[in-house]
Amino acid sequence: MEKTTVSRDGTRIAYTRSGRGPTVVLVSGALSTGGTMAPLAAALADRFDVTVYDRRGRGESGDTAPYAVEREVEDLAALIDALGGEASLFGVSSGGALALRAAASGLPVRRVAVYEVPYAMDDATARAGAEYRERLTEALGQGRRGDAVELFLRLAGLGEEMIQGARRSPMWAGMESVAPSLAYDDAVMGDNRVPRSEIASIACPLLALAGGASDRWWHEAANAIADAAPDGSYRILEGQTHMVEPGVLAPVLTEFFTR
Repeated sequence: MEKTTVSRDGTRIAYTRSGRGPTVVLVSGALSTGGTMAPLAAALADRFDVTVYDRRGRGESGDTAPYAVEREVEDLAALIDALGGEASLFGVSSGGALALRAAASGLPVRRVAVYEVPYAMDDATARAGAEYRERLTEALGQGRRGDAVELFLRLAGLGEEMIQGARRSPMWAGMESVAPSLAYDDAVMGDNRVPRSEIASIACPLLALAGGASDRWWHEAANAIADAAPDGSYRILEGQTHMVEPGVLAPVLTEFFTR
């Protein structure tokens, strides 16, 4: 059953809770809602009290201008408070960057795990991220939501044929509906580099994951995240890509969150 809580600035945050056990909150990435994390939540619900939520500007959650990354951290603070005052976090992709920021901010986070946070590991990738930010700001400022989605898919490595196929698919309308939140994910990523000093302030255990079938730079980024944390660990999930399978991921998270 969907529930709601209210963030510090009055924004309504919608969430769904399932299972029993220690509290775990799943944080989705770009162009996604809490429903995107539902298969993983189902795989964890036999051991945990699992919550998925719509980040602000998506799904059933509200939005309040002006946006700031701190507001999304406050959203998680309100959510954790509503769930009992303490939780472990798992974030995927840019949702992992938000989970790291929340843990670094001093929220009552027991453990934090992230999967393939897209931090740049070389200057060329960082420059590509800066160019994307400029073009995304222009597209959204002109109301060109479809073009904004295309920019993101291109940055994510999709070819033109796949992008045009996505435009013709039934999913496109849903992606366009949350396109303004692409700017939020971009803001969460900061300067696109691993925020080592911020991660160094995370007091709880941290697990950084990457897929064995993903490009090597994903592995390098996960390793750098773990290396920056006082109590960090790093693991590769063999055979997995950025679209990690819940059945492979869930046992790894279960072991980490119950360690």
